[in-house]
Amino acid sequence: MSNDSSAPIIGTHNGHFHADEALAVFLLRLLPEYRNASLIRTRDPETLNTCTIVVDVGGVHDDSAKRYDHHQREFTATFPDHSTKLSSAGLVWMHYGKQIIHAVTGLDSSSSDCGLLYTKIYDDFVEAFDGNDNGIATYDPSALRKAGIDKKFNDKGFTIASIVNRYNYAPSAREGADGATANGTTTSGAPVPKDGKQQDEEDSRFLRASAFVGEQFSLELEDRANSWLPARAIVKQAFEERTQYDPKGRIMVIPYRSEGVPWADHLHSIESSSKTPQEQLVLYALFAENDRPDSKWRIRSVSLEPGSFENRKGLPEQWRGVRDEELSKVSGVPGCVFVHASGFIGGNVTFEGALEMAKKAVDM
Repeated sequence: MSNDSSAPIIGTHNGHFHADEALAVFLLRLLPEYRNASLIRTRDPETLNTCTIVVDVGGVHDDSAKRYDHHQREFTATFPDHSTKLSSAGLVWMHYGKQIIHAVTGLDSSSSDCGLLYTKIYDDFVEAFDGNDNGIATYDPSALRKAGIDKKFNDKGFTIASIVNRYNYAPSAREGADGATANGTTTSGAPVPKDGKQQDEEDSRFLRASAFVGEQFSLELEDRANSWLPARAIVKQAFEERTQYDPKGRIMVIPYRSEGVPWADHLHSIESSSKTPQEQLVLYALFAENDRPDSKWRIRSVSLEPGSFENRKGLPEQWRGVRDEELSKVSGVPGCVFVHASGFIGGNVTFEGALEMAKKAVDM
């Protein structure tokens, strides 16, 4: 922790920490005014009053006072056009997200591109922190029980919140903090006192957790700014040109780009905003494996929704799990390479072959 009295101070609570304040602190430190801020973790009101900005503690949400707690009974704030109650992570993102995007990417905070990223990052990353910290499940648990739907496996170990929680307890996260060892004693064998070294040790673990969630955020923002955002114009053009491959527009061709074209999100968004009729939704997207003239081509089924493993229309059942010459015979299309056993993707040695596969598949 910095002791530079000239630096601003970020305050949050001590004790057991969660993913939301770990992210909130990291987000604040992306802003120029808090880049060199020190951090105080306490629940003492007088100490918190000395802080420049406070998150996840204090019982106050007041942007003008730079106080961002969400635990008070009367708190009901949500991100614009969303229903999930905010946590400290969502509060910081709602109030400072556009400034953070500008600080990291250089985008004008008032631009439409910044606005797109602001909402996209909340939707795909920050909102999950809010839901988790406020005990809001992705699906209504009672509705799932009534429908008789059970989990196929326990996914707790796969969530960012679960990983952050490990930093509260994992012995490896406690070692080396001001002489503390893995069993909670000093190097002399005496118990670590409740204040002083134990607080330093706890703060050290919090900073490790904050760095972890911060890295995930940074990867998300970098990908969305450098890949997802530029792809929007490419996908929009491909969508507008799709009827040259199928009269109903059910086949779309994605131009090759070395850094990739994350098209699925944009396609769903464009179809929704344009109110595309059900019978004209895109079923298959075609794209080259590389930029060489002899590149092989892929045919990809469009998912029911972004990230879903279900498809609008999988490739024909009789093609699935079949390869090469046998697949060409079964499909009647020369140059086939494969179709995945689940029917979500296939390949052909030429664009013409992949297009023919798609044309046959849309009506089968």
